[in-house]
Order: sequence, then C-alpha cells, then structure tokens
Amino acid sequence: MKNRQVWLCSRPNGIPQATDFALREADVPNISDGEFLVRNQFLSADPAMRGWIADKSTYWPRIEAGDTMRAFAVGDVIESRNRAYAVGDKVMGIFGWQDYAAVKQPQVMRKVLEDDLPLSLSLGVLGLNGLTAYFGLFDICRPKAGETVVVSTAAGGVGSAVGQIAKIRGCRTVGFAGGLEKVRQCVEDFGYDGAIDYKAEGDLDGALARLCPDGVDAFFDNTSGAVHDAVLRRINLGARIAICGTASYASWDPWNEGPRPERHLLVKRAIMQGFLTTDFSARYEEAVAALAGWIREGKLRYREDVLQGIESAPASIAMLYAGENRGKLIIKL
Repeated sequence: MKNRQVWLCSRPNGIPQATDFALREADVPNISDGEFLVRNQFLSADPAMRGWIADKSTYWPRIEAGDTMRAFAVGDVIESRNRAYAVGDKVMGIFGWQDYAAVKQPQVMRKVLEDDLPLSLSLGVLGLNGLTAYFGLFDICRPKAGETVVVSTAAGGVGSAVGQIAKIRGCRTVGFAGGLEKVRQCVEDFGYDGAIDYKAEGDLDGALARLCPDGVDAFFDNTSGAVHDAVLRRINLGARIAICGTASYASWDPWNEGPRPERHLLVKRAIMQGFLTTDFSARYEEAVAALAGWIREGKLRYREDVLQGIESAPASIAMLYAGENRGKLIIKL
C-alpha cells in the first residue's frame, strides 16, 4: 500500500499551474505516540493556497519546493496512538494533498459529528468556507436587519454563504461575480437581491449606485482591486469592511498600488479589518451548529464542484483563479 502525494516541484510566478506540481508515491507513514493515521476521503482547493506557496510574508510558513502540498482534507482515523481520536472518527484539518497523513493534534480543525450531512461539506459550508463566512460577517461586518451588505466573489464557497447568512439576518444583499452564470447563481440559487458581473460591467460605480441607492453598510471583500475601490466610494457612515482575501492580485510582490482608502474611512468613520478564520478556533462548534441548522432548515444552500482523483489536484488552484469552478472545489479520492 502506497501513499500518493502531490508535491511542489517549482516556485510559480503568479498563479500556481498544474506544471508546478508533480505526483509521487511514498510509504504510508508510521505513527508515533500522540499521533493518529488519517485516510483522506476529500481534499480541498482554496484560493489561500496561492499565498501559501508564493508569499514570503504570510500567516503560515511558505511551502517550499519538494514539500507535499499543504491543504485542508477530511477523512477517517484508521489507526490511533492518541486517546482523543478513535479508529472510525472522522476528522478535518491540514492533512495535505495525499492519501494518508500521520496527524498531530494541532493539525486538526475539528471532528466531524454531523452524520446526517455529506462528509464533503466539512471542507466547504461546514468547514473553512462556512466558518469564514460566519465569523467575518457576524464579528467584523456586524450586519443589522435592513442594512445593505455587499459581497465580492459572491457565488463562491465563502461569498455564497455570506450572502445567505446576511439574508437570514434580515439584510439586503448585493454581490459581485464573474460571468452571467455566476450572476444568475447569486440571485436564483443564493437569494441575493442583486448581482453585478464585474467582468462585463464597464461602470462599477454606476452599477453600485443602481443596486445600492442607499449606500453600503457592510462589505465582505474577497478580492481587493477595482471592486474594492468602487465599494469604498459608496460606503455609509459607520460602515464595516471585512478583508477576507485579495484574489484579484496574482502576487503582492512588488507591492500593488492603487486608490487610497484612508479618506473614505476617515470621512465615513468606517472600520476595515482583516481576519483569519483560525482567530476564532475556540468558537468553531458554535458556528458549525448554526450553519448545519440552517442547512437542515433549508435556509442555507450550497454547491460543490467535485474533481475525481488526486491526479486532478495540481490544476485546481488555477481553476479557482480562472473562475472555472461551479461551487466549492474539492477533490474526491
């Protein structure tokens, strides 16, 4: 029995491409005291992986050539030398793009206890995407009923959850998405009050003025760039802005320049804050309980785009940045 692994074989210039990775076989790892062996069932592809590879200054150590690709994954415990994790437990965490992982406690994000819901959801709406949406919206954007909430990459795994949760809170929602199909998804599948195709719209300010005539109270931003600049020009007094990602830029080296936000924030007494989902690790179960409850009640919908086999993993990051996925992108082993 071998352990297939996707590893980084070259440092990409910009968005990681399939050719920057290779597939290798290794022995299934032996576990030491305190560890347990996980057989992965699903692997995740996330926009943040670009930064893990390319950025010199990031929140986790940069992935180096020769390393197995860091990734969220979910699977079954098949051997354990840790009393807290029994054979048969399902766990999600940073287990890498591989079939098997020898796991230590700090790598685990959570045990998966929702037996009535698909296991794959623990990488999406019940995992990093849903948790990011929940904490970024409630703790940073702090929406109130009747307010207008704007979301970038609104049809994506995070954005689609943000929009729906904001609607549950009683807000009016407007999303940015790329392409007519994703705009349709925003409105018809995820309940947005309006959506803007940022790829086709030549006047972002005009589009925002039409869809947000009373301004923007909260902005959940996954992109930075031109969309961010346009929304800043429409924010209301006391607006709250959550910085979740900067997907519109392939790299921050050299530093990107553009319109400055300070005057907008000063005049509108607005708050703009970056965050990581791991900042809220003590409250994961609170969020998952709420998200799972909304799914069961039919209030929170999701879409998954499932690739088959570990061989499909190397091209998945480029797919995300090209907007080719039609839902949360995962790899089924």
